Amino acid sequence: MSNIDTTCVNAIRVLAADAIQKANSGHPGLPLGSAAMAYELWAKHMKHNGKNPKWANRDRFVLSGGHGSSLLYSLLHFFGYGLTLDDMKQFRQDGSLTPGHPEYGHTVGVEATTGPLGAGMGMAVGMAMAEAHLAAEFNRPGYEVVDHYTFALGGDGCMMEGISSEAFSLAGTLGLSKLIVLYDSNKISIEGDTDIAFTENVQARMASFGFQTITVEDGNDLEAIGKAIEAAKADKEHPSFITVKTQIGYGCPAKQGKASAHGEPLGEENVKALKENLGWPEPEKTFNIPQEVYAHYEELAAQGAAEEEKWNKLFAEYCEKFPEEKARWEKFHAPVDADALMSDESFWAYEDKAQATRNLSGIMINRIKDMVPQLIGGSADLAPSNKTMMNGESDFSKDNYAGRNLHFGIRELAMAAMANGITLHGGLRTYVATFFVFSDYTKPMMRLASLMNIPVTYVLTHDSIGVGEDGPTHEPIEQLAMLRAMPNLNVFRPADATETAAGWYLAITADKTPTALVLTRQNLPQLAGSSKEALKGAYVVSEAKDASNMDGILMASGSEVSLAVDAQAELAKEGLDVRVVSMPCMDLFEQQSDAYKASILPKNVRARVSVEALSDFGWGKYVGLDGASVCMEGFGASAPGPLLFKKFGFTVEHVVEVAKKVISDNK
Repeated sequence: MSNIDTTCVNAIRVLAADAIQKANSGHPGLPLGSAAMAYELWAKHMKHNGKNPKWANRDRFVLSGGHGSSLLYSLLHFFGYGLTLDDMKQFRQDGSLTPGHPEYGHTVGVEATTGPLGAGMGMAVGMAMAEAHLAAEFNRPGYEVVDHYTFALGGDGCMMEGISSEAFSLAGTLGLSKLIVLYDSNKISIEGDTDIAFTENVQARMASFGFQTITVEDGNDLEAIGKAIEAAKADKEHPSFITVKTQIGYGCPAKQGKASAHGEPLGEENVKALKENLGWPEPEKTFNIPQEVYAHYEELAAQGAAEEEKWNKLFAEYCEKFPEEKARWEKFHAPVDADALMSDESFWAYEDKAQATRNLSGIMINRIKDMVPQLIGGSADLAPSNKTMMNGESDFSKDNYAGRNLHFGIRELAMAAMANGITLHGGLRTYVATFFVFSDYTKPMMRLASLMNIPVTYVLTHDSIGVGEDGPTHEPIEQLAMLRAMPNLNVFRPADATETAAGWYLAITADKTPTALVLTRQNLPQLAGSSKEALKGAYVVSEAKDASNMDGILMASGSEVSLAVDAQAELAKEGLDVRVVSMPCMDLFEQQSDAYKASILPKNVRARVSVEALSDFGWGKYVGLDGASVCMEGFGASAPGPLLFKKFGFTVEHVVEVAKKVISDNK
């Protein structure tokens, strides 16, 4: 290790410690312990260019242990990504570019929003999948225009969380050899020594998943860390897992190796002692970085810029030699043409017969796959039930990374994280699928997708008590309300073919919002009044005879819209004139103008009934104090679906009865 290397490693430690101390909040343990491995990776083994952070063939780096964000911010500062010393001084402050955990889209150079431990590991696997697929799509002999690694750094917490095991199990099965995981093994968590809850042989577990495992005994030995990374790159058959044994809070005499180093500032005296121990000049000063450090980092950053220039030349030759591939590349990396889809009659065409919306979704996937060649997706071992197979397309596997059908196995949580990673990588659109009730397993990673503003699509089938004989364990009740509560997630529950096409249009053209398509198992009729107006979130699917003097409004989504239309006809026989509103997506409806919302739900019409075979939580704002809901008030039961709808009151007779009472009470 050269003196300048040592100084640059310590500069990361000192800057991170100062930032945390100034904020009087943060996690110094990981940055101090992992500084050497992070420096070695970024300085000597990773292709990246701070002057063009979105360079397509850059290596990806995911800090899965997001609490150690000051480590990542220090790297971004030193390697020229635009984070200034003033930004470092604003660590964890309102509006700063250096929030407590890394946020994608907020801070340049952050590849993924991390914080929930293990999430970054799952997203890194997704990025490696995307790299493998795009390489298979575009590389030609002598022109490997997609050729980069995905690195993830995390600690004991990331390895304890189940998501990492789910993700790594699939990564090993797929032989993702360009995935390299750096394990910051310091055997300390918040509560103390990890032996109180974590004594397994992590390396043996990773080997069983199919990873090459390498151990570096001294986390400050740059040469050993470098050799380990090169050995990982040399293995072309397996992903690699590098255990780097570190000391949490390294360099701070009072905190080194102790749990107290994990999640609280070192204290001013301890920061000074850290600097003295590291031989840092003028230890009493804060944010004091010698010019020689910046000069060396500039040299290192220039090497990254040279790597990109080399690739740019290769890519220019590639485009000249393979003009058809150039055109495909541009299509893969461009937004989907929303106008073309909107006006494409074949996209919106349907057969006028009763069908389950899961089947209709399957038809849409197979239309979209030819229109959107960058689409890739699959299911958590439920493709035949979710109807998510792309017909005529091969399976993505260790032997065929060109396949577009993904098989995630029964790993919903990791599946959703991998979808995030695939999307974050760039160049691909993705969807993932499971039964709606198991959206509970995907929700933490759906939340990150919403937070990151990335357009992942979730196909969630078997959406109500219509599941039937499988019983209450498989019948979603509260899930729709839970997803609707999530900011920046379009939850779309279509009623027929036209609305299903609208849901897919919304999903595939979205730029910054993920979409959850909530679909039936049972057949539904095609509605005469359904239209592309579904893209406004709610619209009149069957108008009252006298819209200016109607008696009430029935509101529904999905399978209950046709029920509401049938109830409207029965009410008409009794002289009651009501409007039926289909509301496939509350999120979209709330984005409409006040005038539009008032035209659909006039404020003077207070007799309103919502009909949905799930919890009524969330309908209150539309039903109001004078309305009512036909809904599920408990869990379901095990019996044929039609019997359950009758048992729980989802019949024309019951909806009519509730509507009549509400109308009567409002007169």
